Order: sequence, then structure tokens, then C-alpha cells
Amino acid sequence: MMIARWQFTAKFGYKDKALALIKEWNDEIGSQTNIDVSSSRIVTGSVGASEGLVENEMNIEGLDDLQQFFNKIATVEMHKEWGRSMGEVIVDGSTRWEVFRVV
Repeated sequence: MMIARWQFTAKFGYKDKALALIKEWNDEIGSQTNIDVSSSRIVTGSVGASEGLVENEMNIEGLDDLQQFFNKIATVEMHKEWGRSMGEVIVDGSTRWEVFRVV
């Protein structure tokens, strides 16, 4: 088992909008993929982390699952529209994926 985390930094004053968009993504787009996003966790920075930091953490079986996930979201038309909306509320260049192995 692995944990995949997608993270970004919300622009100042836009964290609530970014959180609403990531929840919408889980419900409308992520639910169309091979990964069970209903059990994902959304966390934000508090102490020792940027207050604007947002992470969407999901369980995956392995890197093949993540690749299938990337392939699928690339075909979901709503994902492109959602990305444009998200781009307005996050810091440019702040998105990244981290993958952790559960031991």
C-alpha cells in the first residue's frame, strides 16, 4: 500500500474557495477514476507548515494505480474546466505529487 498526496498552496484569501474546488474534484472527477477518493483526506497547513498549504491524500496499491489514475483524469472533460477554475485560486507552480510507501 502507498499514499499519494497532491499538494498546492492556495493564494492568500482563497483557501476556502480552493477547498471547495478540491472537494468538488473528489466528488465529480476523482470518483470517475480507479482510485477510491471517497476515503481520501484533505488536510491544510497549521503549525510549522504554510497556512495556505492544502493536500489531498489518497491510498493507492502501487505506482501502476497512480499511472492509471493520471491516464483517466486526462480524458475527463470536466477536469480541464476545473483546472482553469483552480488555477485562479492557487499559487502558480505550487502543485506537486508526493508518494509514500506504508510500512
